[in-house]
Amino acid sequence: MVSEWRIGQAARVVQAGGVIAYPTEAVWGLGCDPWDGEAVLQLLALKARPMEKGLILVAENMAQFDFLLHDLPEIWLDRLAGSWPGPYTWLVPHQNRLPTWICGQHDSVALRVSDHPLVRRLCAQTGPLVSTSANPAGRPAARSRLRVQQYFGDSLDLVVSGALGGRRNPSLIRDLRSGDVVRAS
Repeated sequence: MVSEWRIGQAARVVQAGGVIAYPTEAVWGLGCDPWDGEAVLQLLALKARPMEKGLILVAENMAQFDFLLHDLPEIWLDRLAGSWPGPYTWLVPHQNRLPTWICGQHDSVALRVSDHPLVRRLCAQTGPLVSTSANPAGRPAARSRLRVQQYFGDSLDLVVSGALGGRRNPSLIRDLRSGDVVRAS
């Protein structure tokens, strides 16, 4: 179990514009404040990931996404509520409420409410976080702290110790409007 002090330290690093690595449900993730353009650009550079692809946002609970969800149809809100927290990422229309560095060239944004205790505790202090797999583009996602360090060395502002959540595969991605699976686990 990661101490509250460590979670607070990670939250302070994020709030100061840092990029962190942390364990998620299936793989290690990289995260930062989605509203901090410089931090997001640093994260994208570390991954060698083009901005056009967009990023996933992760939260502690559905309420942290209210700024995006408050005026969506009830049937869509029911879909979200029925799957969260859990291993489900939904592509949700962002209605131009997010910066381009998060949604890229898409009219939707990928959202997930995590069921990983460390991620939830961190998001409780920071609000929604960018959550993308900890790997350079084209390389396998890191499944250990050692792999994170091999990939990124001293380039990260903090690596939060902890265990993966026990899932074998990253989250299932579905389109909220159609319900279609975009990426299977």
